Amino acid sequence: ELLAASGGAAVVVLPTAAAYERPERTVLRAAEWFEGLGARVEGLMVVGRRDAEDDGAAEVVRRARFVYLSGGSPLHLRSVLKGSKVLDALRAAWEGGAVVAGAGAGAMVLTDPMVDPRGGALTVGLGLVDGLAAGPHFCDVGEDATGEKLHRSVALAPAGLPVVGLPERTALIREPEGAWRAAGAGTVTVFVDGAPAAAGLGALAGT
Repeated sequence: ELLAASGGAAVVVLPTAAAYERPERTVLRAAEWFEGLGARVEGLMVVGRRDAEDDGAAEVVRRARFVYLSGGSPLHLRSVLKGSKVLDALRAAWEGGAVVAGAGAGAMVLTDPMVDPRGGALTVGLGLVDGLAAGPHFCDVGEDATGEKLHRSVALAPAGLPVVGLPERTALIREPEGAWRAAGAGTVTVFVDGAPAAAGLGALAGT
């Protein structure tokens, strides 16, 4: 769906969050996955702050029609991209109609605030989307089987702020006109003021 929405057959993969986990392997896995969908992958090795300030890397991102941020460490990803030329380019590409997708850490940092993985409190994110926080691995066996990690974020969230629980193999998608929808194998849960929102994804209107 996202590949079709991008209007192309090329995906720029930023393995930034996996900088300390052999990021080249992340790019290879992404290439294998997207090749099965008929797309080619360009791995952009923005793994440190100097890379994020590189004009050439920023131009690659600015021209991209589909940018994919990998999983790994959300705090490293944030520290590398925050206030950088690559982030400015990412925002420009997104505002120009490009698809921007994140998995795990890549999804967490796209919002502001973002869930702090160290304890569940909310902290500053990259802010492509304001006014909500995303918690991946919601109720995933081995990651957060009881959902307790995200529930700490729900309990600590300011009044009225939506916190979204995303199970594995499940996506939250924002359409160009601003509407939200879910796709994939699981069920997206939106929490507001400490409880599941009666409006479901409707609680995200305006974000």
